[in-house]
Amino acid sequence: KDVAVPGDFSSAAFPMVAALLAPKSRVVLTGVGVNPLRTGLLETLKDMGANIGVENKRQQNGEDVADLIVEASALKGVTVPAARAPAMIDEYPILAVAAAFAEGETRLEGLGELRVKESDRLDAIARGLAAAGADVAETEDSLTIRGTGGVAGGARIEAAEDHRIAMAFMVLGMAAEQPIKIDDGATIDTSFPGFTGLMNGLGANIEG
Repeated sequence: KDVAVPGDFSSAAFPMVAALLAPKSRVVLTGVGVNPLRTGLLETLKDMGANIGVENKRQQNGEDVADLIVEASALKGVTVPAARAPAMIDEYPILAVAAAFAEGETRLEGLGELRVKESDRLDAIARGLAAAGADVAETEDSLTIRGTGGVAGGARIEAAEDHRIAMAFMVLGMAAEQPIKIDDGATIDTSFPGFTGLMNGLGANIEG
């Protein structure tokens, strides 16, 4: 039997945010799963002012699928309530990167589960953003990021053997003033084999 498998929303989040942050970008992500239990990031990015179109909505094997048209956008800070966390728990690393480039304060609440993911993601996000020059404050279950529209970069990030931390900070490096180095990108194949080739094909410059 032929089975159509929707594109993974958590993986789509990385080229999505890269397209929002890189000037003059426009990326179309086709056949992405948009089950509402998984798309808290999409809702949050739209709250931040992201220009993301959801087109060609359809169902495949009982799952909601759509094409996402993403264009570079000026983002603004927002407060993301804890109630939204279950629908975007794996997307907080890349959301934090988007928040660092937004204008104004973004507060992410209800993040205690990030302490027990593949790494202590809450700590890894906070340390990485601070190293890259962002203004970030961490509590036991929240992050506050005060964005100024840009990030200096120029840092070596400890990815803590966590694929989502590695990919998130690679995206940060695509839009920062200075390049970002990741200490170990091998874990990316855990969830996104071919990530580097795909992103370079879109115009990124990832070496290693």
